[in-house]
Amino acid sequence: MSHVTPVRKGREPPKRPQDPDGTRRDILETASREFALNGLSGARIDEIAARTKSSKRMIYYYFGDKEGLYLRALENAYRTVREGEDQLDTDGLPPREALRRLVEFTFDHHHEHEEFIRMVMIENIHHGQYLERSEVISGLNVTAIDHIASIYLRGVEAGDFRPGLDPLELHWQVSALCFFNVSNRATFSKIFGRDIGAPDEQEKLRENAVEMILRFVAT
Repeated sequence: MSHVTPVRKGREPPKRPQDPDGTRRDILETASREFALNGLSGARIDEIAARTKSSKRMIYYYFGDKEGLYLRALENAYRTVREGEDQLDTDGLPPREALRRLVEFTFDHHHEHEEFIRMVMIENIHHGQYLERSEVISGLNVTAIDHIASIYLRGVEAGDFRPGLDPLELHWQVSALCFFNVSNRATFSKIFGRDIGAPDEQEKLRENAVEMILRFVAT
């Protein structure tokens, strides 16, 4: 009776999907939700792999490790908001209307992308140490300052805005109003017994945010 010796195969690399770009996008979107829900320490690569058309090996193949995936997800979150800002057609608008549109966009984006807010909150818990490693986030956010600076300077030249404001601080004020609306919505609603997230409440807060910024810059 003859015996056939089994051939031992070496460790095979992960099979590449037919749509690698689509697979990476799927992994990033799923990872963003997982990190936003559970933080960096609580997120599980197994869970991300189970919810995507991939495997742990495939995730590590594309992103290196868990921290690498977290950083890419963080970069993607910032890239999404900046790409949205870039699509705003504000150059042809009067400065007040341009600033209004920018504030409205920021408010709406944060309202609709709670994962972005949660990821920024988590990164602040880590004191920005992962963001600091990124080679792209600083460049992405320079465009945000350039955008608001352009609107502000046009407003100063037109006599609509008071001079002497720092565009970075103006960006901070816009971000603060729109960010707090999402980050503290749950606690505010519970403490004061009013659903801050209700459509009518959000409509009022959105308009108030615009008016506060416009009054802040007004001559």
